[in-house]
Amino acid sequence: VQLQASGGGLVQAGGSLRLSCAASGSIFRFNAMGWYRQAPGKQRELVATITSAGSTNYGDSVKGRFTISRDNAKNTVYLQMNSLKPEDTAVYYCNVPWRAIDYWGQGTLVTVSS
Repeated sequence: VQLQASGGGLVQAGGSLRLSCAASGSIFRFNAMGWYRQAPGKQRELVATITSAGSTNYGDSVKGRFTISRDNAKNTVYLQMNSLKPEDTAVYYCNVPWRAIDYWGQGTLVTVSS
């Protein structure tokens, strides 16, 4: 499984970004896909997950601001991030747990300036 994340960048507080994670092959086989992030000096934390049925789960710090979605036809998962805050600054990673292995994308940097 190969995951290619993109869409990060520099944005001002209050702005928006959309991250994309393109998977090699069909994502129908994955029960769930997700986004995690890691800020400097901090542990990696859950941002959002989405199941094959479309059920979603969000970290407390992003609820109401971020939306995860998936396009099975494009084998891609998205993370729409609105009302960004400086504390959202981190490297964002997409993740797929599959057959007892966690697969990670290479990460995309999101920087939110105040």
